[in-house]
Amino acid sequence: MQLIFRKAVREDTPLILQFIRDLADYEELLHEVEATEETLEKSLFGEKAYAEVIFAVVDGTEAGFALFFHNFSTFLGKPGLYLEDLFVKPEYRKRGIGKALMDYCIEVARERGCGRMEWWVLNWNPARRFYEQMGAEAMDEWVVYRLSGEIFEKGKADNRQ
Repeated sequence: MQLIFRKAVREDTPLILQFIRDLADYEELLHEVEATEETLEKSLFGEKAYAEVIFAVVDGTEAGFALFFHNFSTFLGKPGLYLEDLFVKPEYRKRGIGKALMDYCIEVARERGCGRMEWWVLNWNPARRFYEQMGAEAMDEWVVYRLSGEIFEKGKADNRQ
């Protein structure tokens, strides 16, 4: 097996969207995918690129992908790397591709002077064990909050007191 990594380019937008849909399908969240080729192209390859994508390519075929962007830790005073998505096609799993993608992202973060790397994992996802075996720690004391949908679209938080 020959594994290489390559950065996504604008022409990869349909493939990126397919990986996103495949991941959402695996997570039983396909109904939540609103991304289109147009929105992804603008966000990933437009005037301001908000995230980056790399592909794990096995013998000439894209077998997996990672989508990431930078955040910032005020406590560390350094940028961090946030891994939004990591997905390996089922037929390519158990070959070390997921670990290789993680190692690639870690190296990107280290080269860019990041102080840490973070990501979210659904509590039922068996990948949690994979991440923990790599030395990652679950941040159980933190609760994720989100503003989205109608409340977000209003442009201000809804005070329901």
